[in-house]
Amino acid sequence: MNANPLQIARPIAVSPAEAARMAGIGRTKLYEIIAANELASIKLGSRRLIRVADLEAWLAGLTAEA
Repeated sequence: MNANPLQIARPIAVSPAEAARMAGIGRTKLYEIIAANELASIKLGSRRLIRVADLEAWLAGLTAEA
């Protein structure tokens, strides 16, 4: 395998703040979407994470509905 040492690894899961930034929405709106069960999240102890694949699927679903 030819791995480039300068290549930055893509995260599998991100914090709600980072997920909101990636989606271009506010953190409060992201928590509303999670509470409405429109976007899945993972709870690890006191930390909440959003899988990037779930975020991308949620965003793709929004464009399909538009």
